[in-house]
This record gives sequence, structure tokens and C-alpha cells, in this order.
Amino acid sequence: MASPFDIEEIYPDDGEHSLRLPRRQAGNSPQGVAVTLLADYTVRTRAALPSAAIVALLAESGVTTAGARTAISRLSRRGVLEGSRHGRRSSYRLSRAAAANLSAGAQWILTSTAATTSWDGCWTTVAFSLPQDRSAQRRALRGQLRWLGYAPLYDGLWISPYELTSPARELLGQLAAGRVTVFRGRQSALDTTSQRAPIEAWDIDAISGHYEVFLRRWTPLVPLVRSGRVDGAAAVRARTEVMDTFRRFPILDPRLPLELLPARWPRQPARELFAAVYDGLAEPAERHVRAVVARFIDSGEPGVRAHTTTDLVTGVRGDESPGEGCRDGAAG
Repeated sequence: MASPFDIEEIYPDDGEHSLRLPRRQAGNSPQGVAVTLLADYTVRTRAALPSAAIVALLAESGVTTAGARTAISRLSRRGVLEGSRHGRRSSYRLSRAAAANLSAGAQWILTSTAATTSWDGCWTTVAFSLPQDRSAQRRALRGQLRWLGYAPLYDGLWISPYELTSPARELLGQLAAGRVTVFRGRQSALDTTSQRAPIEAWDIDAISGHYEVFLRRWTPLVPLVRSGRVDGAAAVRARTEVMDTFRRFPILDPRLPLELLPARWPRQPARELFAAVYDGLAEPAERHVRAVVARFIDSGEPGVRAHTTTDLVTGVRGDESPGEGCRDGAAG
């Protein structure tokens, strides 16, 4: 099954050029919004929601009916969603693989943006060389390196401040068998001003700028959330947007060592702000999603369950039963 999220949602396919920052900070893709919505309210239960309910919820986030139906169809073809029919009605739920992927991904997002682990001052470098006629293989390798938190210091030389795990090492070996080499060590200082520091593989100013955009966008909402003045569709829309935006930060800023970053690095303030909005809107958003889904089912409990950042860190495994909800179009 394809990952519910593509690396291109965060980094555009830039060919042989140096890595660029996200092409989207707002106006997220219909597929991304659909996956975030379903994950936020059904990843525990894997409840099947009527397609009309999914379309209605996406419409509240500005997705057209045609765009919503196209997103659902594409996610189904990718194995992210499973479809079923009952009479004339169709319903969709997260596939088991997608639910597990999203649960692990959500846990990774929260743990990756927590306090930075201690750094030993060493760098892991991944060097590879692939012929021009293996562009698909090269693109897949770059994509995996990005997900693993690496950045290109030079063409064909990617770095990270942290150890390459055994599963990641095995994966990279499969993607570029016989054409990849991994080293770990300290940088040797050169007696020249032309030396490039490894941290320069990341555009620190641009990453900081994205954090600042996030902080400016969401900080004014916190008093309204705490006073209960964000409800209904607005609560769902804000919660979806804040998750869909925040989940990009672990790729942009993969636990970069604080000692290499400017003072008052905004990673922790952004995480605290995300938790304040996401957790604070969990109850009103769940109520609204339940109400929307209830309009499209005859009876039964819809299997809608919101979760908090604490739940995500613990791990939302999708072990709960969806019960008999969405009986009118439940997946078989």
C-alpha cells in the first residue's frame, strides 16, 4: 500500500536541484484533508463513513463535491481507503494498513517535535551514485532519505546528525544495492573560509520562517478555544488544518540539535501551540463530526472518536471495535 502521504506534499519533486521548502503552507490537497479527517476521528475504530458524509465534511473545509469524490476515489485506488456498498449507498473506511501507518505516523510527529535528544557531535553521511537512466530509483532513494530526516549537503551526499537505524539501513540497501555507502564521524575543520558547515544542508532561516507563520496563524485562536467559542464546523476545520500543517515540521526540522540552531528556536513553542489547539478542539469537533455523519445513516452509533496529543504519543492502534455504527453502509 502506498503511504497515505507523499513526500511531494512536503517537498516538490526538484529533480537534481537542491532541496526546497514546502510549496504549500495553506490550501492543503483534498486527499491530505480527507486522510487527516478520517484519521482524526476514525483511526481507532476504522468505522466506515458514508461517502456523502465524507463529502459534506470536506465541503466544510472548502473542498468541492467533485474534488472530494475524486480524492476518495484516488485514496481507494491507493489502498488507503476501503469501499463498500449497501443498496445505493457507498461507504469508506481506512484500510488496516493505512490505520496502522497513520497511528505510527502521528506518534512519530509528536515524539519528533518533543525535546531534542542529546547529540554526540557526529554526523551520519549517506553517499550514493546512480546512473541518469535510473531516475525513478534515485527519486525513491531521495524520498526515503528525506523521510528519515536527511538533507543533501552536496549532490549524492546526504547527512543527518543522528545514527541510521538498522531498518533504515536495510531499506536504503534495497533501494540502491551496491551504490550506497554510510559513514559516521565528526566534521574536520579546514583552514579556509570556503568550508560549508553540515547544518547548512538545511535552510535554517526558511524553516524558522515556517515556524513563525504557524505561530502567528494559530496563537490568536487559543483564547477562543479555551473559552469554548470555537464550535461546530469551525472546530473541525481548524483542527484539521492545524494537524495538516504541523505534521510537516518533523520533515522540515528533523530534531536538529539545538546547539547548532539560533537561540529561542521555535520548535517547542510550535508544539505547545499545536497541542493547545488540537486538544482544545477535540470535544466540539467530535460532536460536529458525529452530527454530520448521523445525517447520512439510519441508526446506530457512528464510531467517531477524537483523540488528543497524549493519545497520539501513547499510540492510537485502531484496536477499538466500530460496533454496529454506520449499519446502512458499513464495510463488510
